[in-house]
Order: sequence, then structure tokens, then C-alpha cells
Amino acid sequence: MAGIQLKNVSKRWGNFVGVDNFDLTIADREFLVLLGPSGCGKTTTMRMIAGLEDVTEGQIIIGDRVVNGLEPKDRDIAMVFQSYGLYPNMNVYENIRFPLKVRKVDPATHDDRVMRAADMVELRDFLHRKPAELSGGQRQRVALARAIVREPNVFLMDEPLSNLDAKLRVSTRAQIKNLQHELQVTTIYVTHDQIEAMTLADRVVVMKHGVIQQVGTPTQIYDRPANTFVAGFIGSPAMNLMEGHLQGGVFTGDHVRISGLPGPDGPITLGFRAEDASVARTDGETEITAPVYTMELLGDATMITVKARGSMVSVKAGKEYRIEIDETVGLHIPAAICHLFHHETGVRLDP
Repeated sequence: MAGIQLKNVSKRWGNFVGVDNFDLTIADREFLVLLGPSGCGKTTTMRMIAGLEDVTEGQIIIGDRVVNGLEPKDRDIAMVFQSYGLYPNMNVYENIRFPLKVRKVDPATHDDRVMRAADMVELRDFLHRKPAELSGGQRQRVALARAIVREPNVFLMDEPLSNLDAKLRVSTRAQIKNLQHELQVTTIYVTHDQIEAMTLADRVVVMKHGVIQQVGTPTQIYDRPANTFVAGFIGSPAMNLMEGHLQGGVFTGDHVRISGLPGPDGPITLGFRAEDASVARTDGETEITAPVYTMELLGDATMITVKARGSMVSVKAGKEYRIEIDETVGLHIPAAICHLFHHETGVRLDP
């Protein structure tokens, strides 16, 4: 097994910076997720670890070896891509077996290793089929088994669930989580889907424009986002963010007044999560009073969205709650649930 260190790793193409000064230690057997929007540098970072992209600056260390100059085949890694990359002329058994043949592993061990990998992803009954006879979820499981059979030191997974429908994503996600627990192999997983990151990761690295924004457990990133980018990217829905003014512990804006906030006087960005606030009687204690913009029935809750100070503000109410669009509603936002951010830099202001 092997931990991974990325020491001040950068990737540039001319004047374009894809990854900038990426510095991180990944523990042995850790499940680390690189998360961010398209173009943030997460896949480029993974490709540099794999050896598919050259490093412009910095070092990549797998175990105790600096691997910058090593070919991908010599890094003892296995990759699972968004596109399954299966050989259409081979059946499932031969697709899974292929890495063993290429690496000249003792043929006497092939059958045991293929069957063990197939069992882990529940493919034993499909070994005789060609990829064209499989569903998308089954093809992705073949790709997973092909990586497992290698018994590598590191798994790299580049958006492996993107081609699956919503139901298959949920079941395959659970399978990947269970496999990593069973195999105990260091895993780096790339995604733009924050739900995948929150459910799979031991730690999440949130990236933007090639720069690390925050590293932490899913709970740390959700509960204490480092800046407004992370706050607005993590969560479903994302954290509500409102511009306003703080004076003597009171945040004010159009339709908004929240008291008891510790922070510097002046312009500020305030954030809170939809599930932490509540709908209140308009003649009771309310920090926001505004007309309803939309109501969405989610099954387990009702999402109420209002417009306040030009911002869309969402709050989750009980699943039985109903209200009409344009009807005025009061929202209760206790100071204890609020997050404060610098109005220019977006950096979190700790109380």
C-alpha cells in the first residue's frame, strides 16, 4: 500500500496555468475526492499522478518513490475512466483478465484473480457476455473489476459515474464505497458532483482555477466552508449567500435584519443553509419577510424560495407545508446558524 505526496505541483501550458502550486499529502488507504467545476484542474492533477501528463514544477511521491520520471505502467496504479474503455471483441472475462496478460502475471493465477474481482462487483453471471450486451452500469462494473484485478497500490477514478442514470449512480456509488472499504487501497476520485464527494470521501479537496480552496472531511467543509466559493458549491441546495451591512452585531439589508452576529462593522456577506432556517409566522419572530418566489415539493420537505435584496433565499419547511407564489412569508434565521464572509475576498470570518 502507499500514501501519496504532491509537493508544490504545477502544470502550465504556455501562459495558461492548469494547476497552481498543489501541495497535499494523501494518507495510505485514504479515499480522497478532488471536487470542483469543469476546468478547475482536478482531472489534470489526477493525470499527473498517473503519469499521463508531465509535471511542470514540483514532485509527486507514491510510497517512498519520486515518480515524476516514471512511465504510467511503472507507477503501480490502476485507473477507471468516465468512458469505460472496454475491448468490444472480448467478453467480460477477457476484459477483466487483460491487465494480467499485459503485465505477464503468472497465468496460473489468472482465473482465481478474475473470479475474485468479478465477485466483488457481482459480475460472475455475465463473464461470457460482450460489452455490447451489457447495460451502462454493468460496463462500469467491468471497468472497476479490471482495475481491482491488478491489485495496485493506488486507484485513480476519473468521474466514473457520469455516464450513468440517477438510480445507477446511487447503487454504483455505494458499491465503490464498499469496495474501497474492503480492498483498503489508496483511492483518488475526481468528480464535479458534490453529493458524490460528500458520500464517498474521507477527505475532500475543493478546487477552483487550479488552486486548492479547502481540504477537509465532508463534515468540516459542509459545516465551516473556507470561503464563499466553497459555501456556494457544497450543499443541495447551496448555501444562501446575501450581501449586506453589519453594524453593532446587526446585519441589515432589504427585507433582512439579523441580530446577535459577532463580526466587524461594515459591508459583509452572510450565509446560512436552507435546512438550518425555518418558516415562521409573519407576526412572530422573523429575520426575513418577503414574497414567495417559488415552492417546490421534494417529498421529504417543501422548499420555499423568496427574493430578498436581489438574492434568492431558500428555506426547507415540513413536507406538509403549502403556500402560494407571491404570498408573503416570514423566515426565522437565528444568528447561531449564520456564516460570515469578507465582502471582497469571500474568505470566512471566524467569530
